[in-house]
Amino acid sequence: MRDIKIPEQRHPEKARRPDNPQPRKPDWIRVKAPNSEGYFETRNIMREHKLTTVCEEAGCPNVGECWSQGHATMMIMGEVCTRACSFCNIATGKPPEALDAFEPGRVADAVAKLGLNHVVITSVDRDDVADGGAEHFAQTIRAVRHRAPDTTIEILTPDFLNCDPSVLEVVVEARPDVFNHNLETVPGLYPGVRPGARYFHSLRLLQRVKELDPMMFTKSGLMVGLGEDKTQVHQVMDDMRAANIDFLTIGQYLQPTPKHHTLDRFVTPDEFAAYEKAAYGKGFLMVSATPLTRSSYHAGDDFARMREARLAKQA
Repeated sequence: MRDIKIPEQRHPEKARRPDNPQPRKPDWIRVKAPNSEGYFETRNIMREHKLTTVCEEAGCPNVGECWSQGHATMMIMGEVCTRACSFCNIATGKPPEALDAFEPGRVADAVAKLGLNHVVITSVDRDDVADGGAEHFAQTIRAVRHRAPDTTIEILTPDFLNCDPSVLEVVVEARPDVFNHNLETVPGLYPGVRPGARYFHSLRLLQRVKELDPMMFTKSGLMVGLGEDKTQVHQVMDDMRAANIDFLTIGQYLQPTPKHHTLDRFVTPDEFAAYEKAAYGKGFLMVSATPLTRSSYHAGDDFARMREARLAKQA
């Protein structure tokens, strides 16, 4: 029987691929192993509520820092993703279980117990579910609102590519504070990096969120170091602004295993700073662009800054 806790069994579609080299990380990428009391307290709460986190499943380098502060990104709808993106460390294949009707309540209880001011909720792709998990997202948002009414909610959703367009309305009507969906990379790299997705569909998804609720904050992210060039990154920024996206994150791609997508290069901190300056110049309300930036990294603080930026702009 397959055991997704064993690295070799997490990605059966990659097993026969040749190994790609894994270059030594530069000093600006390295982080300390997690060992704080806060980290273990957060981990225990996740285990107690039988919750999955993208922090662990995707091998996020910031898990020690975030969990030490009680900040964990909940990953709903199981541990197995129906997509097989070449960059991602989340287990892939056919999910072994249906959606858990009690999961929204467990997420809400964990949010309350952690005392979070801001929570990020993401998921695997569930192409085996008719609505892609839209109603499950909505139920989770409502459960958190009921259990922790002062907590602001950020969701990082799938693309709902194979669903009726109306499913997006179900999620938006639950009124998360931030709707995030990552474009991940430049369109020319999609066939190799994100083969199950479509660049312009993802872009249009975020644009439709704004059409459904113009006041809802939208957010999207890119990885760099996959083989893109600066001109392509700037074009994606322009596409995002044309879709009225408020918040851009840019982080360094880190290769999870030798079977994953080749790391083209490590982008320098100075290049990240230049991307941040350019993005603000294009009109984003909020930009986070550093080697260790991830979608949910410092999300609560960044949400507060984004909200202030909107108020200042309106004034």
